[in-house]
Amino acid sequence: IGPASPADAGEAGPMLTTRESEGEGEDGRQQQLRQWESQQVELKKQMVDHNTEDWQCNEDFAGLERVGGVDLSFIKEDEVNACASLVVLSYPDLEVIYEECRMICLNAPYIPGFLAFREAPFLEEAVRRLQHKDPSLLPQVIFVDGNGMLHHREFGVACHLGVLTDLPCIGVAKNLLHVDGLEEKHLLKEKIKDLHERGNAFTLTGTSGKVLGMALKSCEKSTKPIYVSVGHRISLDAATRLTHSCCKYRVPEPIRQADIRSREYIRRSANTS
Repeated sequence: IGPASPADAGEAGPMLTTRESEGEGEDGRQQQLRQWESQQVELKKQMVDHNTEDWQCNEDFAGLERVGGVDLSFIKEDEVNACASLVVLSYPDLEVIYEECRMICLNAPYIPGFLAFREAPFLEEAVRRLQHKDPSLLPQVIFVDGNGMLHHREFGVACHLGVLTDLPCIGVAKNLLHVDGLEEKHLLKEKIKDLHERGNAFTLTGTSGKVLGMALKSCEKSTKPIYVSVGHRISLDAATRLTHSCCKYRVPEPIRQADIRSREYIRRSANTS
């Protein structure tokens, strides 16, 4: 038997002050950030920002038969429990031919710029399950509700998922991420006003001169564009054209269907619990 601890001996052990506890928490956060930044750098080396498939070069995307969409929906006022959804649609008909929804618990903290480390592992798992169950239904491209190269370090969740799965991925965001000088709202507003017809688009070029994505008017009735960026193994031109062709409404149908089904799954789960 070893020597008695201070508590065993009836003595009070060392107590951390609130400031010390907060300091340890901040140190842990900074260590986590450094680790994630290092992983992002390594994963980014594997990212491909140009076309790799024959169908991507065809004007009508001949050869493309299956498009996927992923989304996470959260339980109201709950930032930990969510539903991860993967859907696969036929192309060009855009009919759902596969869907999977699964409740998940997000343990990683949300830190701006590192969303992928919180969400991508669950989305990758959904793709792997489909690959195992029925490879014939595996999507040839995945639409991701989030950014690709339109990101602080040009490696958003769409890039992350693309590299992990080695599938072409497209990032589609409903709101513009303000990076590399793209926060000049008055300039953007003028350009958005010029998006008169469905399919009109303009390039999102940062102050660095880097083209990060495209603003696209995806449907006639929408007054707000969506923001398309390369995730992996597809060019920005092909990504923008394909996004446009997959939009019945403002959001591309693969993402819209993933969102609808994940929200419905949460409602059904709540009603049965």
